[in-house]
Amino acid sequence: MPYPIIDSHCHLDFPKFNRDRHEAIERAREAGVVGMVNSGISLKGNRMSLELAEKYEDIHATLGLSPDIGREGSEEEINTILAQIEATIEKAVGIGEAGLDYQDCKTDAEKEYQAASFEKVIELAKNFEKPLVVHAREAEAEALEMVRDVDTVVYHCYSGPLETMKEIVDAGYYISLATLVCFSEHHQALAAEVPLENLLLETDSPFLSPRKGRNEPAFIVDSVPVIAKIREIEPAEVAKAATENARRVFKI
Repeated sequence: MPYPIIDSHCHLDFPKFNRDRHEAIERAREAGVVGMVNSGISLKGNRMSLELAEKYEDIHATLGLSPDIGREGSEEEINTILAQIEATIEKAVGIGEAGLDYQDCKTDAEKEYQAASFEKVIELAKNFEKPLVVHAREAEAEALEMVRDVDTVVYHCYSGPLETMKEIVDAGYYISLATLVCFSEHHQALAAEVPLENLLLETDSPFLSPRKGRNEPAFIVDSVPVIAKIREIEPAEVAKAATENARRVFKI
């Protein structure tokens, strides 16, 4: 019997699922996945996430603004997405993903523009009292300073330093480990240290597959025995903790 598990972050709205979206959802269910949190990152992505959540009772939408749009988007585009989030937030379980991604920022001006966009998303999370799903790359500590007034924060696909992870956990926030943990030594080191009560698991499908080709929510099950072995506990205990945490965070 597969242990019930929630994929706390996936992108089933992405074009890579156009040919077999329904089948991928069915495969996830067969693997023991009892919930999928689909994370919007754009105007179209947010709309599709809401449509998926309406169509499938085990899919839940978060509404976001990708750091790429936060860095490159016009003020009009950013404001349109923010207005969309505000207008439809009652149908969503969280806000995000949104955040800081310094990997692609070439100048300080780009960083400042991206941070200003992120600040507006943070305000929405505070105003609507929704969990905030943070994307932070090469900017994990900077993002933490910005989100400290938010009640519930999930660092999705956390890949930053161990020291910053400990600060995030000390703040009472959550670390979501992607299926990268199946093959990345750094993520395995993070998995050894994150407290179970702060752990979520995700695929970030269609990216970061632990198998050949495209990732999909069914493959979340690959992470569980890897983390269990590192921590020397039963796989069911890992799945139970991550699933209970996801239910608590997103109220699902």
